[in-house]
Amino acid sequence: MASTRLLLLAVFALLQILYSVHGAVEDVGFTSAVNSTRHKPKHPHPHPGGGHGQCRASGVLHGKASKCNKAHGSECCAAGRRYPQFKCSPPVTAKTPATLTVNSFARGGDGGGKSFCDDHFHGDRELVVALSTGWLRLDGTNRCNRKVRVSHGGKSVVAKVVDECDSVNGCDPEHNFEPPCPNNVVDGSPGVWKALGLDDGIGEVKVTWSDV
Repeated sequence: MASTRLLLLAVFALLQILYSVHGAVEDVGFTSAVNSTRHKPKHPHPHPGGGHGQCRASGVLHGKASKCNKAHGSECCAAGRRYPQFKCSPPVTAKTPATLTVNSFARGGDGGGKSFCDDHFHGDRELVVALSTGWLRLDGTNRCNRKVRVSHGGKSVVAKVVDECDSVNGCDPEHNFEPPCPNNVVDGSPGVWKALGLDDGIGEVKVTWSDV
């Protein structure tokens, strides 16, 4: 009787050990799965300033409201609102996804002051664009006064980069009291939109772009 009782106790103890080990293995497996998802980069290669391939906000800008030219659907800053700032943009590829917005680089237009790259204004018929800060100068390539190809729906246009769609600064007279740009914008003149066969009244559309 005593030996049977000892045998049962031994079996019970063994079952407890096996259960504990199995639970620990499951816990480790679950933790590893969570961590691999959490730390997996969005892109295969690191991007300067983006943190393992991701372009994260570098800070926030507290909005100040004032007179703002609302042409082309411009978003005007709201007092006290917190706007994200970016010192990086997504990696550039042969067909970089972007959001095409519309902007007048002419004197008195909604683009604000003179263009960043050449300190000039540009007429609405000119094929010119502005790029988000990361793409313009902070990803290791200065694209000021260079040409880029913008494509949409089987059509493409070659345009000159003349300005910065500032992803860090905004809500001031220089930026038409508009908030900082997102980090993935190609801001095109009405001429660029026309060359792509697009109605600039749409305001924004998904495109791809590449260096020329």
